[in-house]
Amino acid sequence: MLEKGKIYQATIADYTSEGQGVAKIEGCAVFVANAIVGEICLVRIEKAGKTWAAGKIVEILEKSPSRIQRRCPISSKCGGCDFHHMDYAEETRLKASRVTSCLNRLGGEALEQVDILSAPAQEGYRNKAQYPVAGKKGRVYAGFFRAGSHEVVENQRCLILPEIFDRVKDTVIAFWNVQALTAYDEKTRKGLLRHIYVRRGAVSGQLMVCLSINGRCVPNYEKLIEALQKLEGFATLVLSVNEKPGNAVLGDEFISLYGPGYIEDTLCGLTFRLSPRSFYQVNHAQAQRLYEAAISQAEISKTDTVLDLYCGVGTITLAMAKAAGRVIGVEVVPQAVEDARQNAKRNGIDNAEFFCGDAGQAALALEEQGVKPDVVVVDPPRKGLNSDCIEALARMSPKRIVYVSCDPATLARDVALLKQRGYSVKNAMAADLFPRCAHVESIVCLRRQ
Repeated sequence: MLEKGKIYQATIADYTSEGQGVAKIEGCAVFVANAIVGEICLVRIEKAGKTWAAGKIVEILEKSPSRIQRRCPISSKCGGCDFHHMDYAEETRLKASRVTSCLNRLGGEALEQVDILSAPAQEGYRNKAQYPVAGKKGRVYAGFFRAGSHEVVENQRCLILPEIFDRVKDTVIAFWNVQALTAYDEKTRKGLLRHIYVRRGAVSGQLMVCLSINGRCVPNYEKLIEALQKLEGFATLVLSVNEKPGNAVLGDEFISLYGPGYIEDTLCGLTFRLSPRSFYQVNHAQAQRLYEAAISQAEISKTDTVLDLYCGVGTITLAMAKAAGRVIGVEVVPQAVEDARQNAKRNGIDNAEFFCGDAGQAALALEEQGVKPDVVVVDPPRKGLNSDCIEALARMSPKRIVYVSCDPATLARDVALLKQRGYSVKNAMAADLFPRCAHVESIVCLRRQ
């Protein structure tokens, strides 16, 4: 067992799934933040267990050629970004390796290295931001949570967000402080403002500002609207009533103070309505490439019925409707389902249907109705597919399953389960929708044997 507080020399040999460096010291795996494979470092042990330890770099004795100067002054404190210390080539290499390793180790594949869709822009790419808010000594401020905590690190400028987002955040905070309004405190459950949520249409340029509040009204909100109207693209101001304890950003009730309560954007040649709860990929350019790849792998024909589970506002569903005979989208969020139906009407698509429900339950219900999809697309949350969904897919027995994933580990687990039920992996690829962050998207196409 390594000694806590002691400094050891170590060579960084690998990465964790979250992008931390991994070194072996006296047979113990040591996880080291802000490290790059190949570097030789002096590492201080911060935590020590029997088989693992967490360390911090004291000095880099031999730097990797991939190490770069951080452009973000608070990236080592903020929990938002993970890779400001390395160049983009190394970042995409480790992300592709992570997807490959998971599919091989957990999915039973024998892939050399999956290809990855690298992002053309590594800064200013996000079309959504959620700023947590805190207060100190009578002053309210916003930023992002420190890694592994709910301590808000104040941030003046976030490089992965468009500059206009920080201007929205500053406008709201300035109003809050002038009006002497309060920030929510998780411990006391008192205070008003919890989060500032900003969303922008990448093509339309429309800005949605949504304030998550511990209450039902904002005093003198007309003055806030006046200030926000000076910002280019401002289209709507919405309150999300969130009076429950916990860390959920949005509540269940939304009150529009200005504008329609939604914005619109264009993706894959289609126009979509986006309300605060609508799922929509945060990287527009990469999402379009991701969806185009998914559609291509699905090999849809005009005689095919396509089932899209976890369809959100219907982005993939409606894009596939152009090529398919019939498309069916399933989503658990009622507001997103309504948005999807309106999106179908808005785009003149009449061969698309949308149902509200849990993916597994909906798949079973459709199976009972005799629906036999030729192609199924799944884009689940990080926890992956539940057992009901896996079994329903096996019984439906579609010719192809296109699995879009935001977590390579659960993707690989589900791939292994689908292989046990008669499917094989036709192809796999990764896509970087989150430059500078540890998350990575991937697509696997499975074919029925």
